[in-house]
Amino acid sequence: MKIIFWLSFFLIFYAFIGYGIVAYLLVKIRKKFSETAVPSDSELPSLTLVIPAYNEMDCLAAKVENSLSLLYPSDKIRILFVVEGSTDGSTEYLNTIPGIDQISGPTRRGKIEAINMAMTSITTPIVVFSDANTQLNPEALKMIVRHYQDPTVAAVAGEKRVLMNNEAKATGAGEGIYWKYESFLKKMDSQLQTIVGAAGELFSIRTALFEPVEADTILDDFMISMRFAAQGYRVIYEPGAYASEKPSFSMGDEKKRKVRISEGGFQAMERMKHVLNPFRYGLLTFQYISHRVLRWAVTPFCLPLFFIANFFLLGQHWVYEFLMAAQFGFYMLAFVGAILSDSNLKIKVFFVPYYFCFMHYAVFLGFIKYLKGNPSGIWEKARRA
Repeated sequence: MKIIFWLSFFLIFYAFIGYGIVAYLLVKIRKKFSETAVPSDSELPSLTLVIPAYNEMDCLAAKVENSLSLLYPSDKIRILFVVEGSTDGSTEYLNTIPGIDQISGPTRRGKIEAINMAMTSITTPIVVFSDANTQLNPEALKMIVRHYQDPTVAAVAGEKRVLMNNEAKATGAGEGIYWKYESFLKKMDSQLQTIVGAAGELFSIRTALFEPVEADTILDDFMISMRFAAQGYRVIYEPGAYASEKPSFSMGDEKKRKVRISEGGFQAMERMKHVLNPFRYGLLTFQYISHRVLRWAVTPFCLPLFFIANFFLLGQHWVYEFLMAAQFGFYMLAFVGAILSDSNLKIKVFFVPYYFCFMHYAVFLGFIKYLKGNPSGIWEKARRA
């Protein structure tokens, strides 16, 4: 029981806190990070902004306006919407907007198939992917392309920001806090060597390096970026380029997303299991296990083991009593957070415990879904606030 207890404690602590400390120290020891200058307009490369948008008419006008207002030379940017299978008038609307290209058709094949198809028509050296329900900051594209001056860089990912206000529900507050910490870890990963998985809200690649991804891939952005990293290229994180989006409408909608992401995580780990070989991949293996594998496949199962082992060790030392009380208090806060999850509660002390437990519950559901098989590259759309 003591072995189970302390091993679980170490893995949980390391996965969520320890790795951030270790990565930060390694970055400080290894070298001082230096900024790459933004090229002048005449030196900027041509790029294509690709936006998959299935039945996104409710946010399409805002996305079009945002895309056309980005600070990038108009003669060096192509804006391409992929609205294949949409039945909400997206095709007809985009036909009325000058300066916008689109790929449309009667059949919906899913996001990764939309990306595979769009890539066959792209001739620019850089392609940037962005979701239809996000807003990019004006300098995003310039901040991204500056990194391609380095020939070892195959991809650049932007930052995801969740829009919150003072009346944020648990959905938005929990998601927002999670992404702030995740952004810190990605910044450390990027400065150390490479990030291990990009967020599809804002993600760019060198067109020449793209290889089509399997049609049933759930986390296409993760697979594309990890395959680049496994080939020896770097995937850079650029927090100066960010995509802002509203949180999920409710915890039910957030649950759909998290279960889907968890299922995709297990699928990705199965397909990228060769990266677990440290003799071949070295530092990448360390980053991949520390930041992804432990989070997705180990700590969710350690949490109940830690609690059970702690219970059987009560009475042997005051440390066990203290940690059991701490666990009990944490889960009580999560329970209160669950009750108040759809209220406009401003006391955010309940958000982190509840969202933490919620994410791990989604991992179990995603794992069960993964074991059932039959994955699909078609996402079930989750409502946004």
